[in-house]
Amino acid sequence: MVEEVRFDGPFEMTDVMKDQYERDGFLVVKNFFDQEEIDNLWKIFEGPAGILNHSYETIEPGGKKILRVMYKHPGNDVSGVISRSEKVVEACEKLLGGEIYHYHGKFILKNPHEAGEHVWHQDYGYWYKHNLFPDMITVWVSMDKATRENSCLQLLKGSHKCGRIDHSPGGATLQTTADLDRIEALKPLCPLVYAEMERGDVIFLHCNTLHKSSPNESDKRRWAFIACYNKASNDSFIPHHHANYVPIDKVPDSAIKECRNYTDFSGKEFTDPLKKAEDRKHFPSAEIKG
Repeated sequence: MVEEVRFDGPFEMTDVMKDQYERDGFLVVKNFFDQEEIDNLWKIFEGPAGILNHSYETIEPGGKKILRVMYKHPGNDVSGVISRSEKVVEACEKLLGGEIYHYHGKFILKNPHEAGEHVWHQDYGYWYKHNLFPDMITVWVSMDKATRENSCLQLLKGSHKCGRIDHSPGGATLQTTADLDRIEALKPLCPLVYAEMERGDVIFLHCNTLHKSSPNESDKRRWAFIACYNKASNDSFIPHHHANYVPIDKVPDSAIKECRNYTDFSGKEFTDPLKKAEDRKHFPSAEIKG
């Protein structure tokens, strides 16, 4: 069972929450973003100038599809303001123990019936080739209600304590898969939990926590907004398709509701691992997970 933190009013990451994150490898916070904040985020998908112009689609085994948007820097649209908001940045700095920077952001858009699975993996399984330490974190924001039926995240509780495990290419898919024999050995020790979430709920996810999501075979959409951060002291030692250290221009939480930029995505530097063949060399596994 997932232990959840609930709050009303201004959020502060407490020592108790940090202890839970360090014990379990993740922390679920209910209502981290209220409905007005999530409604404002949705507006960047509206109209012909929306962020979907920068999306790419992959075909997964079995013919299922996954739609994604990925970029380096937060920018000044609503998604960027969320990524630079005090409550997000300060929570991550508390969990990682120091200054952070925006490593990359993405939307994982699982549509009804057609969306494929994300295989078992650790985020650091993708990132370790360019970053020396697992001082990295993912903030996973539920834009829709996420359930077992429409592909909520599945996590192995406490699996971050086993360290990074080997990952291998996934064959027909561009994803990489964590060592499945090792995962099976871990399951009796690290309980499998389903992170069922409402709109605006957030998971703070340790980069070594094993997780996956099943195909979305339901009639319900499951879209998620994801912001990934690296500790400033862990700046990538090999330049690649994600960002090197740039100080975060932090904004007050009130800016999320006040932002009216829904179409100017300048500065985000969108990345598409399928767009150019010459780009593939910068994507060790195309980084199309989530």
